[in-house]
Amino acid sequence: MKFRWIMPIAFLLPLHARATDTPVGARVATITINPRAVTVLHLRPEFESAIRMPEEVTSVILGSPSEFKAEHSEGEPDYVYVKPITNEAAQSNLLIATKSGQHVTIELVTDGADFSNPAEPVDFLINYRTARSFLIPADSGVVEMASAPAKVPERGVSGSDAGTNSAPLSSLDEEFIEQESVNAPKWTKWEGKQIETSIGDMRQWSNETAISYSILNGSNQPVEIVPPQIQITGRKATKKKRKEGKGIISDQLEIRNYRLSATRLEPGGRADGVVVFDRPNFKESTEKLFLQIAQADQVDRPILIPLPFTPPISGDSQ
Repeated sequence: MKFRWIMPIAFLLPLHARATDTPVGARVATITINPRAVTVLHLRPEFESAIRMPEEVTSVILGSPSEFKAEHSEGEPDYVYVKPITNEAAQSNLLIATKSGQHVTIELVTDGADFSNPAEPVDFLINYRTARSFLIPADSGVVEMASAPAKVPERGVSGSDAGTNSAPLSSLDEEFIEQESVNAPKWTKWEGKQIETSIGDMRQWSNETAISYSILNGSNQPVEIVPPQIQITGRKATKKKRKEGKGIISDQLEIRNYRLSATRLEPGGRADGVVVFDRPNFKESTEKLFLQIAQADQVDRPILIPLPFTPPISGDSQ
Protein backbone atom coordinates (compact mmCIF):
# COMPACT_ATOMS: atom_id res chain seq x y z
CA MET A 1 0.00 0.00 0.00
CA LYS A 2 2.78 2.43 0.84
CA PHE A 3 4.38 1.79 -2.53
CA ARG A 4 1.12 2.71 -4.37
CA TRP A 5 0.92 6.10 -2.55
CA ILE A 6 4.55 7.00 -3.14
CA MET A 7 4.49 6.43 -6.88
CA PRO A 8 1.87 9.13 -7.76
CA ILE A 9 3.68 11.70 -5.60
CA ALA A 10 7.01 10.95 -7.24
CA PHE A 11 5.31 11.25 -10.62
CA LEU A 12 3.72 14.68 -9.86
CA LEU A 13 6.84 16.40 -8.55
CA PRO A 14 8.63 16.52 -11.94
CA LEU A 15 5.44 17.96 -13.51
CA HIS A 16 5.40 20.83 -11.01
CA ALA A 17 9.05 21.56 -11.64
CA ARG A 18 8.49 21.70 -15.39
CA ALA A 19 5.54 24.10 -14.95
CA THR A 20 7.48 26.61 -12.86
CA ASP A 21 10.52 26.34 -15.11
CA THR A 22 8.56 27.39 -18.19
CA PRO A 23 10.49 30.25 -19.83
CA VAL A 24 8.84 33.65 -19.45
CA GLY A 25 9.10 36.03 -22.39
CA ALA A 26 11.12 39.18 -21.65
CA ARG A 27 10.53 42.55 -23.23
CA VAL A 28 12.57 45.77 -23.27
CA ALA A 29 11.02 48.94 -24.73
CA THR A 30 11.98 52.55 -25.37
CA ILE A 31 9.08 55.01 -25.19
CA THR A 32 8.88 58.76 -25.84
CA ILE A 33 7.28 60.61 -22.93
CA ASN A 34 3.66 61.54 -23.70
CA PRO A 35 1.67 62.96 -20.75
CA ARG A 36 -1.62 61.99 -22.44
CA ALA A 37 -0.67 58.34 -22.95
CA VAL A 38 -0.88 55.49 -20.46
CA THR A 39 1.85 52.84 -20.68
CA VAL A 40 0.83 49.28 -19.77
CA LEU A 41 3.54 47.48 -17.77
CA HIS A 42 3.15 43.69 -17.62
CA LEU A 43 4.61 42.17 -14.44
CA ARG A 44 4.95 38.70 -12.90
CA PRO A 45 5.60 37.49 -9.36
CA GLU A 46 9.27 36.72 -8.65
CA PHE A 47 10.35 39.20 -11.37
CA GLU A 48 11.35 42.83 -10.87
CA SER A 49 10.94 45.40 -13.63
CA ALA A 50 12.88 48.63 -14.06
CA ILE A 51 11.69 52.01 -15.34
CA ARG A 52 14.39 54.43 -16.47
CA MET A 53 13.53 58.13 -16.80
CA PRO A 54 15.66 60.61 -18.81
CA GLU A 55 16.39 62.65 -15.66
CA GLU A 56 16.14 62.59 -11.87
CA VAL A 57 12.88 61.25 -10.44
CA THR A 58 11.30 63.48 -7.79
CA SER A 59 7.96 61.76 -7.11
CA VAL A 60 6.63 58.21 -7.26
CA ILE A 61 2.96 57.55 -6.47
CA LEU A 62 1.64 53.97 -6.35
CA GLY A 63 -2.08 53.26 -6.47
CA SER A 64 -2.16 49.92 -4.61
CA PRO A 65 0.76 49.38 -2.18
CA SER A 66 -0.88 46.16 -0.96
CA GLU A 67 -0.50 44.48 -4.38
CA PHE A 68 2.58 46.14 -5.89
CA LYS A 69 5.87 47.54 -4.66
CA ALA A 70 7.68 50.52 -6.18
CA GLU A 71 11.19 51.51 -5.08
CA HIS A 72 13.29 54.58 -5.83
CA SER A 73 16.58 55.60 -4.23
CA GLU A 74 18.85 58.64 -4.41
CA GLY A 75 21.72 56.37 -5.42
CA GLU A 76 19.96 55.65 -8.73
CA PRO A 77 17.95 58.86 -9.28
CA ASP A 78 16.80 57.94 -12.81
CA TYR A 79 15.39 54.50 -11.95
CA VAL A 80 12.17 53.16 -10.42
CA TYR A 81 11.84 49.43 -9.68
CA VAL A 82 8.43 47.76 -9.64
CA LYS A 83 7.20 44.25 -8.84
CA PRO A 84 3.97 42.55 -7.71
CA ILE A 85 3.81 41.36 -4.10
CA THR A 86 0.74 39.20 -4.59
CA ASN A 87 0.35 35.87 -6.38
CA GLU A 88 -3.12 36.83 -7.56
CA ALA A 89 -4.02 38.72 -10.72
CA ALA A 90 -4.08 42.47 -10.02
CA GLN A 91 -4.07 45.91 -11.61
CA SER A 92 -3.08 49.36 -10.38
CA ASN A 93 -1.54 52.62 -11.55
CA LEU A 94 1.83 54.32 -11.06
CA LEU A 95 2.64 58.02 -11.51
CA ILE A 96 6.25 59.19 -11.92
CA ALA A 97 7.38 62.83 -12.07
CA THR A 98 10.84 64.25 -12.79
CA LYS A 99 12.64 67.39 -11.63
CA SER A 100 11.83 69.37 -14.80
CA GLY A 101 8.10 68.70 -14.43
CA GLN A 102 7.73 65.84 -16.90
CA HIS A 103 5.60 62.92 -15.83
CA VAL A 104 4.38 59.52 -17.01
CA THR A 105 1.31 57.46 -16.18
CA ILE A 106 1.72 53.68 -16.05
CA GLU A 107 -0.87 50.91 -15.68
CA LEU A 108 0.52 47.95 -13.74
CA VAL A 109 -0.85 44.53 -14.73
CA THR A 110 0.00 41.10 -13.34
CA ASP A 111 -1.64 37.80 -14.26
CA GLY A 112 -0.53 36.27 -10.97
CA ALA A 113 1.55 33.16 -10.42
CA ASP A 114 0.05 31.19 -13.31
CA PHE A 115 3.27 30.40 -15.20
CA SER A 116 1.55 27.69 -17.24
CA ASN A 117 0.17 30.33 -19.63
CA PRO A 118 3.04 32.76 -20.40
CA ALA A 119 1.17 34.41 -23.28
CA GLU A 120 2.12 37.97 -22.28
CA PRO A 121 5.85 38.76 -21.97
CA VAL A 122 7.18 40.43 -18.84
CA ASP A 123 8.39 44.01 -19.27
CA PHE A 124 11.89 43.86 -17.82
CA LEU A 125 12.85 47.44 -18.73
CA ILE A 126 10.94 50.51 -19.90
CA ASN A 127 13.33 53.23 -21.06
CA TYR A 128 11.64 56.64 -21.35
CA ARG A 129 13.07 59.41 -23.48
CA THR A 130 12.06 63.03 -24.05
CA ALA A 131 10.55 64.23 -27.30
CA ARG A 132 13.09 65.71 -29.68
CA SER A 133 11.06 68.89 -30.08
CA PHE A 134 8.79 70.81 -27.74
CA LEU A 135 6.61 71.94 -30.66
CA ILE A 136 4.52 68.98 -31.76
CA PRO A 137 1.66 69.01 -34.29
CA ALA A 138 -1.80 68.92 -32.73
CA ASP A 139 -2.79 65.81 -34.70
CA SER A 140 0.21 63.79 -33.50
CA GLY A 141 -1.49 62.76 -30.26
CA VAL A 142 1.45 64.09 -28.21
CA VAL A 143 1.05 67.08 -25.91
CA GLU A 144 3.64 69.80 -25.41
CA MET A 145 5.13 69.76 -21.92
CA ALA A 146 7.90 72.35 -22.00
CA SER A 147 10.04 72.60 -18.88
CA ALA A 148 11.04 76.16 -19.79
CA PRO A 149 9.29 78.88 -21.85
CA ALA A 150 10.02 78.44 -25.54
CA LYS A 151 11.13 81.32 -27.73
CA VAL A 152 8.24 82.60 -29.81
CA PRO A 153 8.32 84.93 -32.81
CA GLU A 154 7.05 88.48 -32.67
CA ARG A 155 3.38 88.86 -33.47
CA GLY A 156 4.14 91.34 -36.25
CA VAL A 157 6.18 88.83 -38.27
CA SER A 158 4.23 86.89 -40.88
CA GLY A 159 5.02 83.43 -42.17
CA SER A 160 6.22 84.77 -45.53
CA ASP A 161 8.67 87.30 -43.99
CA ALA A 162 10.00 85.07 -41.23
CA GLY A 163 12.60 82.33 -41.32
CA THR A 164 12.06 78.67 -40.64
CA ASN A 165 11.99 79.31 -36.84
CA SER A 166 9.31 82.05 -37.07
CA ALA A 167 6.16 80.10 -37.90
CA PRO A 168 2.83 81.79 -37.04
CA LEU A 169 1.56 81.12 -33.55
CA SER A 170 -1.30 78.69 -33.16
CA SER A 171 -4.44 79.61 -31.25
CA LEU A 172 -3.25 77.41 -28.39
CA ASP A 173 0.08 79.29 -28.23
CA GLU A 174 -1.66 82.66 -28.26
CA GLU A 175 -3.99 81.66 -25.43
CA PHE A 176 -1.08 80.32 -23.41
CA ILE A 177 1.00 83.48 -23.87
CA GLU A 178 -1.96 85.67 -22.96
CA GLN A 179 -2.58 83.71 -19.75
CA GLU A 180 1.11 83.90 -18.80
CA SER A 181 0.99 87.69 -19.24
CA VAL A 182 -1.71 88.12 -16.57
CA ASN A 183 0.28 89.65 -13.71
CA ALA A 184 -2.24 89.44 -10.89
CA PRO A 185 -4.90 86.76 -11.42
CA LYS A 186 -7.83 86.58 -9.02
CA TRP A 187 -6.93 83.53 -6.96
CA THR A 188 -9.46 81.18 -5.40
CA LYS A 189 -8.44 79.30 -2.25
CA TRP A 190 -9.66 75.76 -1.58
CA GLU A 191 -10.06 74.21 1.84
CA GLY A 192 -7.49 71.51 2.59
CA LYS A 193 -5.48 72.27 -0.60
CA GLN A 194 -1.98 73.64 -1.05
CA ILE A 195 -2.87 75.22 -4.37
CA GLU A 196 -5.00 78.17 -5.45
CA THR A 197 -6.59 78.51 -8.88
CA SER A 198 -7.63 81.22 -11.32
CA ILE A 199 -9.72 80.85 -14.48
CA GLY A 200 -8.94 82.93 -17.58
CA ASP A 201 -10.72 83.09 -20.92
CA MET A 202 -13.04 80.37 -22.19
CA ARG A 203 -13.40 80.29 -25.98
CA GLN A 204 -15.28 78.32 -28.62
CA TRP A 205 -13.09 77.08 -31.50
CA SER A 206 -15.37 75.48 -34.11
CA ASN A 207 -16.41 72.22 -32.41
CA GLU A 208 -13.84 72.54 -29.61
CA THR A 209 -13.70 74.57 -26.40
CA ALA A 210 -10.53 76.09 -24.94
CA ILE A 211 -10.09 77.35 -21.38
CA SER A 212 -7.03 78.99 -19.86
CA TYR A 213 -6.16 78.83 -16.18
CA SER A 214 -3.40 79.39 -13.61
CA ILE A 215 -2.32 77.51 -10.48
CA LEU A 216 -0.44 78.96 -7.49
CA ASN A 217 1.33 77.03 -4.74
CA GLY A 218 0.38 79.06 -1.68
CA SER A 219 2.02 76.68 0.79
CA ASN A 220 5.57 76.34 2.09
CA GLN A 221 6.02 72.87 0.57
CA PRO A 222 6.57 71.77 -3.07
CA VAL A 223 3.53 70.34 -4.81
CA GLU A 224 3.00 68.17 -7.91
CA ILE A 225 0.12 68.80 -10.32
CA VAL A 226 -1.42 66.13 -12.58
CA PRO A 227 -2.77 66.91 -16.09
CA PRO A 228 -6.17 68.67 -16.22
CA GLN A 229 -9.43 66.89 -16.89
CA ILE A 230 -12.88 68.08 -17.93
CA GLN A 231 -15.76 66.46 -16.09
CA ILE A 232 -19.48 66.57 -16.74
CA THR A 233 -21.79 65.46 -13.94
CA GLY A 234 -25.52 65.13 -13.54
CA ARG A 235 -28.28 63.41 -11.67
CA LYS A 236 -29.61 60.18 -13.12
CA ALA A 237 -33.37 60.18 -13.46
CA THR A 238 -35.08 57.79 -11.03
CA LYS A 239 -38.66 57.05 -10.12
CA LYS A 240 -38.09 57.99 -6.47
CA LYS A 241 -37.32 61.71 -6.74
CA ARG A 242 -37.32 62.29 -3.00
CA LYS A 243 -34.01 60.53 -2.40
CA GLU A 244 -31.54 63.39 -2.82
CA GLY A 245 -27.87 62.63 -3.39
CA LYS A 246 -28.57 59.34 -5.17
CA GLY A 247 -28.05 58.55 -8.83
CA ILE A 248 -25.19 61.00 -9.39
CA ILE A 249 -23.28 60.16 -12.58
CA SER A 250 -20.12 61.74 -14.00
CA ASP A 251 -18.05 61.32 -17.14
CA GLN A 252 -14.71 62.62 -18.42
CA LEU A 253 -14.77 64.53 -21.71
CA GLU A 254 -12.04 63.92 -24.27
CA ILE A 255 -9.04 66.25 -24.03
CA ARG A 256 -7.89 67.25 -27.52
CA ASN A 257 -4.78 69.15 -26.47
CA TYR A 258 -3.35 71.04 -23.55
CA ARG A 259 -0.30 73.01 -22.50
CA LEU A 260 0.99 73.36 -18.96
CA SER A 261 4.11 75.38 -18.05
CA ALA A 262 5.08 73.14 -15.09
CA THR A 263 3.82 70.19 -13.06
CA ARG A 264 6.10 70.74 -10.05
CA LEU A 265 5.54 73.97 -8.14
CA GLU A 266 7.93 75.20 -5.50
CA PRO A 267 6.53 77.33 -2.63
CA GLY A 268 5.07 80.47 -4.20
CA GLY A 269 5.46 78.97 -7.69
CA ARG A 270 2.92 79.48 -10.46
CA ALA A 271 1.89 77.39 -13.46
CA ASP A 272 -0.20 78.54 -16.44
CA GLY A 273 -2.12 76.28 -18.75
CA VAL A 274 -4.63 75.93 -21.56
CA VAL A 275 -6.81 72.89 -22.17
CA VAL A 276 -8.78 72.15 -25.36
CA PHE A 277 -11.62 69.63 -25.19
CA ASP A 278 -14.64 68.33 -27.09
CA ARG A 279 -17.72 69.86 -25.49
CA PRO A 280 -21.01 68.07 -26.21
CA ASN A 281 -23.52 69.97 -28.34
CA PHE A 282 -26.20 69.68 -25.68
CA LYS A 283 -26.75 68.53 -22.10
CA GLU A 284 -29.54 67.83 -19.65
CA SER A 285 -30.63 70.54 -17.24
CA THR A 286 -29.13 68.69 -14.25
CA GLU A 287 -25.69 68.25 -15.87
CA LYS A 288 -22.83 70.61 -15.02
CA LEU A 289 -19.39 71.15 -16.54
CA PHE A 290 -16.21 71.29 -14.41
CA LEU A 291 -12.48 71.85 -14.88
CA GLN A 292 -10.79 69.17 -12.74
CA ILE A 293 -7.41 70.03 -11.21
CA ALA A 294 -5.71 67.71 -8.72
CA GLN A 295 -2.54 67.47 -6.69
CA ALA A 296 -0.53 64.32 -7.34
CA ASP A 297 -0.91 63.21 -3.71
CA GLN A 298 -4.69 63.81 -3.72
CA VAL A 299 -5.91 62.53 -7.07
CA ASP A 300 -9.01 61.10 -5.38
CA ARG A 301 -9.92 64.57 -4.08
CA PRO A 302 -9.65 66.90 -7.09
CA ILE A 303 -10.66 70.54 -7.27
CA LEU A 304 -13.78 70.93 -9.41
CA ILE A 305 -14.16 74.41 -10.91
CA PRO A 306 -17.61 75.03 -12.45
CA LEU A 307 -17.59 76.19 -16.07
CA PRO A 308 -20.34 77.78 -18.19
CA PHE A 309 -21.66 75.34 -20.74
CA THR A 310 -21.70 78.02 -23.46
CA PRO A 311 -18.27 79.70 -23.83
CA PRO A 312 -18.58 83.49 -23.49
CA ILE A 313 -15.99 84.12 -26.27
CA SER A 314 -16.22 82.79 -29.80
CA GLY A 315 -13.28 82.51 -32.18
CA ASP A 316 -11.92 80.30 -34.95
CA SER A 317 -8.90 78.07 -34.32
CA GLN A 318 -5.95 78.69 -36.59
